[in-house]
Amino acid sequence: MIDRYKYVSSIKKALKRSRITALLGPRQSGKTTLARIIAESTASHFFDLEYQPDIIRMQNPYLAMEDLSGLVIIDEIQVMPDLFKVLRVLSDRQKSQTRYLILGSASPDIIRNVSETLAGRVEFIELSGFNLDEIGSDNWKKLWLQGGFPGSFLVDCMEDSLAWRDGFIQTFLERDIPALGINIPSMTMRRFWTMLAHQHGQILNCSKLGRSIGTSDKTIRSYLDILTGSFMVRQLQPWFENISKRQVKSPKIYLRDSGLFHKLLTIRNMNELMSHPVVGASWEGFVIEQLFQILWNADMYFWATQSGAEIDLVIRYKGRKFGVEVKFTENPRSTRSVFCAIESLNLEHVWMIHPGNDEYRISEKITALPVSMIPEFRQIID
Repeated sequence: MIDRYKYVSSIKKALKRSRITALLGPRQSGKTTLARIIAESTASHFFDLEYQPDIIRMQNPYLAMEDLSGLVIIDEIQVMPDLFKVLRVLSDRQKSQTRYLILGSASPDIIRNVSETLAGRVEFIELSGFNLDEIGSDNWKKLWLQGGFPGSFLVDCMEDSLAWRDGFIQTFLERDIPALGINIPSMTMRRFWTMLAHQHGQILNCSKLGRSIGTSDKTIRSYLDILTGSFMVRQLQPWFENISKRQVKSPKIYLRDSGLFHKLLTIRNMNELMSHPVVGASWEGFVIEQLFQILWNADMYFWATQSGAEIDLVIRYKGRKFGVEVKFTENPRSTRSVFCAIESLNLEHVWMIHPGNDEYRISEKITALPVSMIPEFRQIID
């Protein structure tokens, strides 16, 4: 079992600060396991909204919860959005010491009324799959190929990993999306998801995607919002500076889990990945997602100009600005584009993250950094 002590610590701190803590993340990412670990250390009550007896109990939620003390855990709360109104009333009781830990597989943006109902009452924690800090940086190749979902990463056989990912995709499309009240044919959404996999790491072009599947830009954006809100896709926003250069204003699109990305493109093993045209884009998305997990409280963007200058990440952290360029080569070198980003954005330093083993200085403001050092990146920029 992988020790996720940092998440456990964050949840416990949030429960002390806030009456309601929301642990959000994709299906099968380990939310329930973490909640049960928390429950072992305190008096608790557990409701699983995919378990029929608990569903029946929650038909009268006030009656079911009004007299409970300690910690109340509600799993898969997005299937009963009306519970948010109940939690608002229960959490506002002045003398109550009860704490609520709610688990969900969708962001507040796509759960009806949650943002307004619990505004100012809830603390959000986002859970992703395993990261390099948890599994050990020596295992980065397996994590890159199979992704961070426990069901895909922890198995010893690649065939089992592929089968798990195939089942996850099918269940997500046929059950999880309809459970959110979204009525889109599963084949349509799978086709769109696969098309996004082919656009992984590229600037969003809704018109191009819409022409490919014969639908409007508005529909494309709604499909994209669903996959973003259910933690399958990341829309990396552009950074703007008041400079003379014309800058790109549309987001970049990444599939958040590299294992699902490879499955959608029918990449089955490392040999196939290394010879596939998307290997560079896959590597870029993998590294960027790892940095998002390590630097969870930093602001991150990409930057690009219409003339072709760009940098993969602009990181704003503690009032300072840094850059990251992701290179799938063991000996990265500086480029005119990176120097342009340093000068235009006044970046303090740029790290070029690569799959090799060595850290070395490229220039005064550019350092090559191996992927194995990503778990130390917060300390590096502090």
